Amino acid sequence: MKELVEVIAKALVDHPEEVVVTEKTEGRNTKVELHVAPGDMGKVIGKQGRIAKAIRTVVKAASVGDKTKVDVDII
Repeated sequence: MKELVEVIAKALVDHPEEVVVTEKTEGRNTKVELHVAPGDMGKVIGKQGRIAKAIRTVVKAASVGDKTKVDVDII
């Protein structure tokens, strides 16, 4: 999941070199944290959070086969 979030985020931002994605797994739960440059935060979140919601939806759909719960946090 980490790689998927990283590819999506780097395609959206102006400074892809500042994109950092970390992944923490605890049992069946996985937490993915996305860090971007402050100026790119709006591009990753989108108007009314639509892009952030879309990223979470894609990651959730990709994790269905793994039977794990994945949370994506944008920091």
